[in-house]
Amino acid sequence: MKVTVNGEDTVIEKEQLTVTELLKFMKVDMPDMVSVELNGSFLERNNFETTKVKDQDSLEFLYFMGGGSKLG
Repeated sequence: MKVTVNGEDTVIEKEQLTVTELLKFMKVDMPDMVSVELNGSFLERNNFETTKVKDQDSLEFLYFMGGGSKLG
């Protein structure tokens, strides 16, 4: 199957896998801290294990960081 992950085409030798399996396959750092957008919609973390990734899907793995600068 061919999917797009963070703007890069990726070929996976499986017909289907879950978002959790894809995170492992892609060796994502801190998978428990990543947010996933699938075909333009954010997934809830509790759906990662049941949501299937299919051929031609587009995913974005996003990390939200806290912090900023002090104004003053």
